[in-house]
Amino acid sequence: MGVGPNIRHLDTFPCFSGPLQGWHERMRFLSSSLEAKSTGLRMTVLHRMAEHIPPAPSSCDCFVALPPATASQAVIFGKNSDRPSNEVQEVVYFPAAAYPNGTKVQCTYIEVDQAEKTHAVILSRPAWLWGAEMGANEHGVCIGNEGVWTKEPVGEEEALLGMDLVRLGLERGRSAHEAVQVITTLLERYGQGGSCKEEPTPFIYHNTFLLADRTEAWVLETAGLYWAAEKIREGARNISNQLSIGTDIAAEHMKLRHHAQSQGWWSGDGEFNFAEIFSLSHQPVRMEAAKARYCAGRELLQQHAGHITVETIMGILRDKASGICVDSEGFCTTGSMVSILPQDPALPCIHFFTATPDPSRSVFKPFVFVANVTPVPQVRSPSFGAEDPVKKVPRFQSRVDRRHELYREHQAAVKLMQTGQERGQKLQQTMQDLEMQGLEATRRSNSTNKPHSSLEYFRQMQAPCRCPSPDSSPHI
Repeated sequence: MGVGPNIRHLDTFPCFSGPLQGWHERMRFLSSSLEAKSTGLRMTVLHRMAEHIPPAPSSCDCFVALPPATASQAVIFGKNSDRPSNEVQEVVYFPAAAYPNGTKVQCTYIEVDQAEKTHAVILSRPAWLWGAEMGANEHGVCIGNEGVWTKEPVGEEEALLGMDLVRLGLERGRSAHEAVQVITTLLERYGQGGSCKEEPTPFIYHNTFLLADRTEAWVLETAGLYWAAEKIREGARNISNQLSIGTDIAAEHMKLRHHAQSQGWWSGDGEFNFAEIFSLSHQPVRMEAAKARYCAGRELLQQHAGHITVETIMGILRDKASGICVDSEGFCTTGSMVSILPQDPALPCIHFFTATPDPSRSVFKPFVFVANVTPVPQVRSPSFGAEDPVKKVPRFQSRVDRRHELYREHQAAVKLMQTGQERGQKLQQTMQDLEMQGLEATRRSNSTNKPHSSLEYFRQMQAPCRCPSPDSSPHI
């Protein structure tokens, strides 16, 4: 599957302030991002087809693979964040911190009690909100969320967004299981609610989560204040905008079954199937469409069972035929993430982010938690303070330009590459080679034979290095 070049200055990406910094230096003079094989004719045909196809609904897909489904003794996590096509997603780092007792933290809409200590996190998030669509922490915990609609009504009252819960789980959980406990405790105390889009018309949903660490994974699914969790010990699992936990429930809300009985959804006899009991009888279009993606994702995982690698998950996230990689008029994949979590604690967890829309036209760039990570402001959206439309009530009555420098360069590159197929092919090949270098370095760092020398290789790559331009054309 083609991988399009996508950025000129990768030093605008905060993750590269860690030991993988030099990898991006090799790419800094490459301008960026359109799948080179997309000729003008092909784009015209696609645009005409789109006129006769309804816009794809909002959607996300999360994946996890554990041994023996993986090719190595590692857990691999991945997510596509599918959001409104005009929404900017940024990748940001927050260091570990300590807070006095009684401190509050302002989330997207409400305040909650702050923890005494928070872990360092790397987040991929819509630029207008506090939480995150996906991310990882310094202890090798990864979390992604999905929107769902259930028999429990969604409320317009502002509470915690599912994306707030992703960040809170990462900041407070040292393991996937602990993050499940963090999220469910906060959910029961503060509830979930509020608009999930930067628009005046409310768009509200409940949430499912996929959580992973070096040893296990969890699926956590919610319906209002109620929830159920499934523990994944081996193999592969995916979630796609629908309830998927059946009878294999490892933990649940203490009143989950009583509530189901009181609503007449369950008789109290026989097995308790969470998805069957709490799913809507008549699903919204967006959830019906999610069934096909869920099945396609599961099939792709099964095809590679026993041999799943980071590249496998990247390929799945780039798959447009299945609908997993979304590229429609209203919604698109605005950010993607893949992480490799070695079961050997002596080996580093490595996290890859696109930081730009559409993984089929972007390059996954690596990040490792190290001491003294320095965020780079060029990838952060501008701050609007008290004048931000999300902070004014009523909210979202106006729009602001949240594009950061990297996002702007990505947009300019797409336009440029549409007019230069030959140049695009050269850049595409160069970027593919550089991505492979990063992946090869990952394999060396996760080798049980020489993990320390592999990390030293990353450090050596920090030396300034320039990659020659594929041609003499000016860069963006």
